[in-house]
Amino acid sequence: YFGKVYLFSMTCSNCKYHKADVESIENKGPIKYTLEVSSEDDLKLRVVKSSNATIKIPNIIEVSPGEGSQGFVSNVEGIINRIKRSIEIAKEAEDDKEARMKAIKMLKKINRVLWGQDKLKLIIEDPTGNSAIISDKAIVSKPKA
Repeated sequence: YFGKVYLFSMTCSNCKYHKADVESIENKGPIKYTLEVSSEDDLKLRVVKSSNATIKIPNIIEVSPGEGSQGFVSNVEGIINRIKRSIEIAKEAEDDKEARMKAIKMLKKINRVLWGQDKLKLIIEDPTGNSAIISDKAIVSKPKA
């Protein structure tokens, strides 16, 4: 699908630090994938995310790349579960009752999506063009500058 790619993965056996990335040999330029997740079948769709990509779920979260950002190959369900774990961790560390309630509402929404009872929009933007949602259902466009 992507042609030739570099897969990079390393783990330190002493400290358990892990770093992974996926890069296409070709530079395709900035790209944006938008997918409406509306069924259990959508959860199975393959996703390639480079370490440079931003993941967005409107009204829930935006995960921007940083120094510790990793590339990976997963599916939509895997990405949603990663986000769910992040929100659960943030909720437990939050002292503000209002912020905890907001996190609980987000988690309920995510669970409904995972159970096939609700919809959400998944957006992946990658300035290097090395990410993708592999589906005819995904809308491919250029990100706004």
